[in-house]
Amino acid sequence: MFSIDPAVFRPDAVSAETRALNADIIQKLAAGPDPWTFTPAEIRARRAAGRGPFPLAPRSDHARTLTIDGPAGPLDLRLIAPDQPRGVYLHMHGGGWTVGTAADQDPRLERLAENCGLACLSIEYRLAPEHPYPAGPDDCEAAALWLAQNAKSEFGTDQLMIGGESAGAHLSVVTLLRLRDRHGLTPFSKANLVAGCYDMAMTPSARTFGDEPLILRTKDIRNFRRCFVGDDADYTDPDISPIHADLTGLPLALFSIGTRDALLDDSLFMAQRWLTAGNATEIAVFPGGPHVFQGFDCALAEESLTRMDAFLGAED
Repeated sequence: MFSIDPAVFRPDAVSAETRALNADIIQKLAAGPDPWTFTPAEIRARRAAGRGPFPLAPRSDHARTLTIDGPAGPLDLRLIAPDQPRGVYLHMHGGGWTVGTAADQDPRLERLAENCGLACLSIEYRLAPEHPYPAGPDDCEAAALWLAQNAKSEFGTDQLMIGGESAGAHLSVVTLLRLRDRHGLTPFSKANLVAGCYDMAMTPSARTFGDEPLILRTKDIRNFRRCFVGDDADYTDPDISPIHADLTGLPLALFSIGTRDALLDDSLFMAQRWLTAGNATEIAVFPGGPHVFQGFDCALAEESLTRMDAFLGAED
């Protein structure tokens, strides 16, 4: 059973470095145009051209692409792997189901390959609104099913783990549920769930976060949701909002979340539901951490990444 020290939520728990990081993020985002003045395609193009408020993550020289059959044609999986992996980590990138690429987490996946001995596969799933629900989840399901069937022959191991950040954490849980319910498979031993969105109706922290430009605002969540499932979807459908699902029989999970994240309640609520479904559950709450702060160069990010390394690197 997990426990959370209430002190992590107090203002004095936030380090000076984290306060400075948050102030810098707010200043940079406030100084630029509102991203929703652009179309999602334009946002992607601006990011790819390095015109976003933050630099692109460096691309790995060790990455290569595997292409498998997807539900709508060829589906690319970005692979970063050691010579003899002890397991495979299936990764879903974040970006509100709307932006982002499989290469965005190259530094983190390189780290997992080196520190944990994992072959890391990141899915280049289709993005909304051009490819709305269920396109992205369908691609992730297909990749997971392929991995469950081919991991031993492709990588020499059947020790499988899954995870992602933000929308990627949501897609990870949806994928686990689909494999269990549609295929009778539970091949993954661990789930690494970072700042996920699990309730499309929006949890209290998501609804009340407001307009402060600290990575993810209430407005952003609503707009990403509109791109992904539209305004008239059934937000209680477990395939859309997995917080409503039967969560029994799912793997050990680590939920990681910062206290300044609009999706704070999503992780707190989902971790409790994970636990009460009888699943082993860990939660790491980081004082002052904004949405997916693990992508920034700071002590808080290193603390969280080290915790994930220990979680994914431990023997089952």
